[in-house]
Amino acid sequence: SRRQSRRHQHRSETCSGGGSSCVLSKLIQLPAPPLSRHQLKKLEEHRYSSAGRSLLEPFMQHYWEWLVACVPAWIAPNLITIVGLAINILTTLVLVYYCPTATEQAPLWVYLSCAVGLFIYQSLDAIDGKQARRTNSSTPLGELFDHGCDSLSTVFVVLGTCIAVQLGTNPDWMFFCCFAGMFMFYCAHWQTYVSGTLRFGIIDVTEVQFFIIIMYLLAAIGGPAFWQFLIPGVNIQIKIIPAILTVAGAIFSCTNYFRVIFTGGVGKNGSTIAGTSVLSPFFHIGSVIVLAVMIYKKSASQLFEKHPCLYVLAFGFVSAKITNKLVVAHMTKSEMYLHDLAYLGPGLLFLDQYFNSFIDEYLVLWVALFLSIFDLVRYSVSVCNQIASHLHIFVFKIKPPNLRPAAASRSGKDVWCHWSGDATDRW
Repeated sequence: SRRQSRRHQHRSETCSGGGSSCVLSKLIQLPAPPLSRHQLKKLEEHRYSSAGRSLLEPFMQHYWEWLVACVPAWIAPNLITIVGLAINILTTLVLVYYCPTATEQAPLWVYLSCAVGLFIYQSLDAIDGKQARRTNSSTPLGELFDHGCDSLSTVFVVLGTCIAVQLGTNPDWMFFCCFAGMFMFYCAHWQTYVSGTLRFGIIDVTEVQFFIIIMYLLAAIGGPAFWQFLIPGVNIQIKIIPAILTVAGAIFSCTNYFRVIFTGGVGKNGSTIAGTSVLSPFFHIGSVIVLAVMIYKKSASQLFEKHPCLYVLAFGFVSAKITNKLVVAHMTKSEMYLHDLAYLGPGLLFLDQYFNSFIDEYLVLWVALFLSIFDLVRYSVSVCNQIASHLHIFVFKIKPPNLRPAAASRSGKDVWCHWSGDATDRW
């Protein structure tokens, strides 16, 4: 089309004079658009559907409503989300710096900053949808961006929690807690892919986040002696209690998720929203967990025990990538394919072990980490840019009302948002 030719000409002019900026732009963009025309068309038809509300949500609504009223109307919802995510990641990385093996004691201010950082993320994540409705700028990109940030935040939250209680002294427990958190978040969107509705339980993300904030505060106040204290009668350390609660939470949550999944989907003959097998998403997260377990248990150099934080991050970025693909598959009603560059990093670790670690596993772990980060960033940037271009919007700016497409608003109501049940906060 004429618009596409002008856009191509503009890109060519920019690249001819942009130099390094053009090279960087090409580096972090996929060579081909990640979404097909059919997927983009289905994305336009997407209607958000959710059900249920958590225990604390009704009480928090007053705070969230007050907070969003303090935000200037020109600030884009996605900008709110990314700022909260950046703060959460930054505070957790400081904790990782002081406690690389999850056995060390960090300064008091580090735990306090993690508690504050998680509270800020929780607050901003709760009001991004409200800001979108308030400014009449709700789009499918906003929902995708919100869930994408949540998938990455989950990795850092579970890791930070394990570090705070010094769970590195119990590698098996730390491994389980970290990967159980990623698995449960994936399952939440798996059942959404099957049923078409995102369901919130009575104990959900908000409650877990406040529990973790309390754990950060206890780590700051009690120090290392607190988590090592033996509980009389049962003779287990206090640090194991959060791990046991994780087991109970995983059993409870997964029971609810799999009840929905095995009941059958909304597609033809009980298939997913995309008409695929309800079990198909399992192979993606299953591959990540199987590789993680095998590499952990087969490592001759005790890779996970010595470098648990790097290990969790390397596999966590892979988990975030495939979770994002699952969200995209749901919103575009499309099939989710197993082959993915995200598995390259874990695959290198597996091959290195297969050939008796002819390259130091620690070095390969760093390579796997950078590959997983690069792959996630590249995919996320490409998807966001393509959707923003298709919908004629900006990712981090609110388009002026007179420049918005006619489909974006009708009588002041967002045509992409559809509410089901009692969810009052989400996109």
